[in-house]
Amino acid sequence: MNSLPLEPLPLGARIPDRLHGVSCSLPTMQAVIGYEEKDRSVMDALCSGYPRFVAHGYVARVRESWAARLAPPGSVVWPVCSEAMAQRLIRWIAPARGGMLSEDGCFGVWHEEDAAITLRAKAWLQHTGGLLSSRAAEDLLLASRELSETVTETLFEGDAVGHLTRRLAALYGPTPVAGIVLANSGMNAFWAAFSTIERLQAARGRTLWLQVGWLYLDTMAILQKTIGLAGNLKTFRVAETTAILDFVAAHGDRLAGLVLETPTNPLIQTPDLPAVAAAARRAGALLLVDPTLASPYNVDVLPHADVLINSLTKYAASEGDVIAGAAAVSAACPMASEVVEGIRRTADPLYPRDAARLAAQIDAYESVVERINANTRCVVDFLRDHPRIAKVHWALEPASASHYRAIARAPDRIGGVISFSVRGAMEPVYDRLPLAKGPSFGMCRSLLCPFLYLAHYDLVCSAEGRRTLRSHGIEPELLRLALGTEPSERLLASFEQGLAEP
Repeated sequence: MNSLPLEPLPLGARIPDRLHGVSCSLPTMQAVIGYEEKDRSVMDALCSGYPRFVAHGYVARVRESWAARLAPPGSVVWPVCSEAMAQRLIRWIAPARGGMLSEDGCFGVWHEEDAAITLRAKAWLQHTGGLLSSRAAEDLLLASRELSETVTETLFEGDAVGHLTRRLAALYGPTPVAGIVLANSGMNAFWAAFSTIERLQAARGRTLWLQVGWLYLDTMAILQKTIGLAGNLKTFRVAETTAILDFVAAHGDRLAGLVLETPTNPLIQTPDLPAVAAAARRAGALLLVDPTLASPYNVDVLPHADVLINSLTKYAASEGDVIAGAAAVSAACPMASEVVEGIRRTADPLYPRDAARLAAQIDAYESVVERINANTRCVVDFLRDHPRIAKVHWALEPASASHYRAIARAPDRIGGVISFSVRGAMEPVYDRLPLAKGPSFGMCRSLLCPFLYLAHYDLVCSAEGRRTLRSHGIEPELLRLALGTEPSERLLASFEQGLAEP
């Protein structure tokens, strides 16, 4: 193979190399473990991180400024995305002593210094997308003259929110929507939709929820820390369609909703969405479906879902420098107007400059995803035939391929994320592969990561946790690959090099 492999990135480099890039380079397993264990040599090298997990440098500067000027001495300060989020955080950490901060239209929360309260607050802001936007922090620092200059970037001129809403309606269609609500992240969109439906259904005596499959870390955390604590959450594996249908039929009068990802992350499994949706409708339960992993351009879920949840950080923001989300309510949802109104009241709005940056990128959506789809097919075919690869998980894996095809918009729309396991030790393969390595997916640059180490390090590090993962069919050493738009020849050359025997 004559093509040159891709170039690896140094530890801590922003991905992409822009002020508001949403990922960061963790090029070795030693770096991944150092990041999870907060090793100072690794943390000091990071320029950034995924914004819900790692505060952007500008957000950290606002926090330090407010701690020095606005909060009681010795307080912990959190700059948050809205006044409503500040109020929610204060309620979440109660009865801790604390209060609200505000300056130039931005809000924050201070609380007494206490390790347990700090962890509780940090987790809540991570789960619900509550931190202040890096662009909002940048504008605040510029206004206060704590920042003298910044870089220019391409922004949409005109009604960015209107443009985004129209583009998303076309992408999510052709099923009519009752409303699309933009949010400051995909998790914020999920939180707004879930909490709205939970409230509406509880008023009807419906408090039981179903989780189908292994969901994203923060989605599971929200479910477990709310309804799960009350014993109102039942979990099924993706393949347990018959058991799901039987449970819905038996408990339909108590059932509030079901939460699914189509396909799941990281096993790329697709539930039998039409069958589950039909059962939910008969029972009076609502269906929340997140098709982000494959992208709503590739799969059509609104004919079956009451609410579609979508992280716009992926694919819509394909240049990799915006975090955003959306919730789309189907016009066929039995409580459509109430659900739309509740989500609008609960979701934290997209910061205007984030909306303008996203709107400047979204018109490339279809062409980006088509190129990613083509790269996925090339890489899957290569890996399935390679002797160093033990298993490849992708959308058309036999166990759930028929379910994926049932919602795919075309046969070649296979999504841009795969996972694979290697024969022998994973670490040397990860370290050798000359790819960008870090969290996130759905950008023009391909990204590799040891997904379970980043999302569930607590489970990977214990024998009991590994048993839990394996009980769900998940190997702890799984590598997740998010394909980008690079030439396929360079991607294959990179794998040739990384998988070669040392």
